[in-house]
Amino acid sequence: MKMIQHSVEILQTALVSNHQDLVEGYSKYTEEERHLLEEGLHPGPTQLFQYIAVHSDSDWIPAHPEKPQDFESFYKDSYRKIPSASHNTIYIQTIGSFGDAGVNKDRYVEWLREYCQAFFYGLSVKLLPAVSVAETGCTFRVNTNSHNLQILTGDLLRFLGHRKPKDAFCIVGITMIDLYPKESWNFVFGEASLNRGMGVFSFARYDDNFYSRNYAGRLKKQLQPKQGNYSMFDGYYTPPITSTLLLRSCKTMTHEIGHMFGIKHCQWLSCVMQGSNHLEESDRRPLDFCPICLRKLQVSINFKMADRYKALLQWMEEDLSPASTPGEASACHSVPKPTKAFNTSKLWLRRCLDILEKR
Repeated sequence: MKMIQHSVEILQTALVSNHQDLVEGYSKYTEEERHLLEEGLHPGPTQLFQYIAVHSDSDWIPAHPEKPQDFESFYKDSYRKIPSASHNTIYIQTIGSFGDAGVNKDRYVEWLREYCQAFFYGLSVKLLPAVSVAETGCTFRVNTNSHNLQILTGDLLRFLGHRKPKDAFCIVGITMIDLYPKESWNFVFGEASLNRGMGVFSFARYDDNFYSRNYAGRLKKQLQPKQGNYSMFDGYYTPPITSTLLLRSCKTMTHEIGHMFGIKHCQWLSCVMQGSNHLEESDRRPLDFCPICLRKLQVSINFKMADRYKALLQWMEEDLSPASTPGEASACHSVPKPTKAFNTSKLWLRRCLDILEKR
């Protein structure tokens, strides 16, 4: 295992910059906010922020050499996107089944929406009406290795392009069905068109049992699907909603939406914006930003850091979201939010708020 360590001077330049106007912008943060950000200058095992650990050559950083993106290069990138008064909504489009009909499916998607709204504090996050696989008109296949159904990402992105509302900052499609980008590829977790503000991501492989021979999603027969016959997706298996699945789903959505702002893969500190080549590496990433990436998001949305952390902590500590009707409330009481996997993040958020609120 190798630790990627940068000097205090390099981390400070990556966070603050040497450019006068960006230094002045940094000085406008409160003393408490600067204190929090500068915790990242001294990472370590017991500190608020950690070094990046590279476990093998199959990890993202050695496999995909990239130029690190500091705050200055992000801020001056002409291709980065900033929400505006007319484009300030993140839209989520579900594709296909998300579990048992009714409350379980509806609450899971609503939990994702609420989490994204807290994470990208200050923006509105809305759900579009769910669509079936058939409604997308996408190409699909049976994977010869896993014997699971897969749908083609390019077709889904084209579909999302037609569905994207005029006030959208971005639109993301999410599905519990496995994905592939082209015939020669085995699978892909997701694909995005950043310049068009669109992405599609699958949570199928976030089920702990996905790679098991007994995985319930494996088709029992060798089938040759006929394009245009979407009946194969009727009642197709979707994994149960567990705390780990919810955690992984939140992490993936926020990472990919982060790219929509122009935030590239992080190579400074352990961060949700690190790239990942495999599930084990993804699980190693924390649930939130390092200080350098946090500043990138903050300057894009202009939130108060304490307000954002409070919203995230509230989401993790509340079993249920407010119900709109008594009938909905009674139904939802049987479906508590599974947040056990978020316990480490809850403790981390409280430490951040201790600094921001000087408790």
